[in-house]
Amino acid sequence: MRKTFSLTVAATLLASAALAQGTEITIASWGGSYQDAQSKALFEPASAATGVTVKQETYGGMADVRLQVSTGQVTFDIVASGSGSAARAGAEGLLEPLDYNVIDVSNFYPNLYSDYCVGGDVFSTVYAWNTDTYGENGPQSWADFFDTEKFPGSRAYRGSVAGALEPALMADGVPMEQVYEVLSSEEGIERALNKIRELRPNISVFWSSGAQHAQLMKDGEVDMTTGWNGRFDTAAADGAKVDYSFNQALLDYDCFAIPKGAPNKDAAMQFLAEISKPEYQDDLPKYITYGPTNKAAYDTGEISAEVAASLPSSPENAAMQLPISLEWYAKWETVAAEMYQEMLTE
Repeated sequence: MRKTFSLTVAATLLASAALAQGTEITIASWGGSYQDAQSKALFEPASAATGVTVKQETYGGMADVRLQVSTGQVTFDIVASGSGSAARAGAEGLLEPLDYNVIDVSNFYPNLYSDYCVGGDVFSTVYAWNTDTYGENGPQSWADFFDTEKFPGSRAYRGSVAGALEPALMADGVPMEQVYEVLSSEEGIERALNKIRELRPNISVFWSSGAQHAQLMKDGEVDMTTGWNGRFDTAAADGAKVDYSFNQALLDYDCFAIPKGAPNKDAAMQFLAEISKPEYQDDLPKYITYGPTNKAAYDTGEISAEVAASLPSSPENAAMQLPISLEWYAKWETVAAEMYQEMLTE
């Protein structure tokens, strides 16, 4: 019996290897320092280990997936996604359900994977400031970010709704733990939009990508911006005069999904299983300061205590932040996005 079992396992492994060899998958992500980090820590090493050839592209998010699926011209096998966008896309039927018999998430932090998207990294949406303008005494809350008398200067703000409404409500005095309750009505969404409208005369740029908001700070084009912590750390290492705080930041995660009708679905599922392993995830913070979703990555010895303390998912930093509500995004993102775009075109 044991011999038969061993032969079965061996046959399965050989079948997986045979599938991998000569297989090409296309992965779409968001470019810049983020995709560069993914490539070095995840895609390239996993490609070498599995024999799967990885073709990388950049894309504009789930709108591109929606177009591919609706036209039946799906070319992406795996896409990087924000957790909220993936929740909505899964609810729309744009994504393949993931097979967690193939992808091992037994060591993942809770709530960092879903039926349609497996977590790849933990990041924070923060407020960042130009240290030439404000020194080390920059804003320490969203109320400060929105306070143009206490902190005069130009701002940049996100040009799409994900992560844009929560800061406005906290700036308007809503306690962190009540933000999604207030946002669960059109009146609450309008309250957040009105707060952004107050700030709008000081918003020079509505940014559309992480590469853009990092460049804005590197160039000194704005005095403050919202954005993703790892992008600012990369910019600072490259000479940008930028700092940020985790206080009241939005704790979120990026994930990997398989579009509905992906041409290499099985190979994509196996590849996701590979890059979810701790021996890949522990390398990501070497290239960008985003935390691993696999807890075991902290136990390999690759992530020092000093580096761990700078990551969004460290206990001290996580305690200061508002975790993103995927339930809210699945239910309200479409309505909120329409209202947000109407505000932008006023």
